[in-house]
Amino acid sequence: MNDVLTIFRALADPTRVRIMLLLLNMELAVGELAQILNQSQPRISRHIRILDEAGLAERRKEGSWVFLRPGQAPELDTLRRLFRSDNVISSEQAVDDQAQLALVRKARAEMAERYFEDHAEEWDAIRSLHIPEDDVEQAMLALLKDVNLGHMLDIGTGTGRMVELFGPNSAKVTALDKSPEMLRLARAKLLGNESDKTDQAALARKTELKLGDFNKLPIEDGQVDSVLLHQVLHYAQHPEAVLTEVSRVVRNSGTVMITDFAPHDREELRTAHAHARLGFSDDSMKRWFAASQIDMIQSRTLDGGKLTVKIWVGRKSGLPQIHSESSTASATNIPQKRASI
Repeated sequence: MNDVLTIFRALADPTRVRIMLLLLNMELAVGELAQILNQSQPRISRHIRILDEAGLAERRKEGSWVFLRPGQAPELDTLRRLFRSDNVISSEQAVDDQAQLALVRKARAEMAERYFEDHAEEWDAIRSLHIPEDDVEQAMLALLKDVNLGHMLDIGTGTGRMVELFGPNSAKVTALDKSPEMLRLARAKLLGNESDKTDQAALARKTELKLGDFNKLPIEDGQVDSVLLHQVLHYAQHPEAVLTEVSRVVRNSGTVMITDFAPHDREELRTAHAHARLGFSDDSMKRWFAASQIDMIQSRTLDGGKLTVKIWVGRKSGLPQIHSESSTASATNIPQKRASI
């Protein structure tokens, strides 16, 4: 009874009802809520505290920003139907708030577009050194075609491309990046209107964007079923330590996929693009996998340019082992059927 009374008290203020209607559409920063509602951030923060204490909303810090999303109160599922009833969402105030929300979405999209334009030449320079990214993605999809991804962790999500690619086949997605700017880009790209009955909205509802470093993952032990590191590990000063962290958070029998470069001598990637490692050998990767209690299941070699792309797939065993040479295939000869992972 006390929980129900707390929820009704939290919803007794029109501003807090407006906040809940907005959060049921998409995750929003405190500043964005203040902009939409035309109120000061301190005032919005007081309302958020009340909603948080009632379990209707929860706060998440991301760098210097604080984001809000629907909370964990079990009664929220029942309240969603009320919040989304025609007489509520068609009210004059709700329509005005939705119009302001559309402006926030537009601002996010414009920010992302500016970022992509500013960095297009830099990314194109790297992509021009290896086979088309679409070929890499198709090889990754083929390798994980029969894998139950479950709760998938995408480390170094960047713009969220791996979430778009593998998220639809996952039960839940955690997309992690150490850059608040990159998370804002991913949010603009991935987290649209969660009330829409579209594939994109379904993906948004099961995706959590999280600020964190691959050297110390902000995830409890054994909480994820699959882990992806796509063109991320070469930024690590100590890749073996990253693999140890990955092993810690993935459950036994969970799947780990790393996509990166084979050893190369392109020093400009170190100086101009902050790559800490100029690629990885199969021997090094197998050694790190084994030390991290991950069985090397398969590897693929995608050769078609000045840089060779490698894909390594492992399964968390719980016991350190050393394994024989894994199979390889060229980018032009990726098998249609693969060994079971």
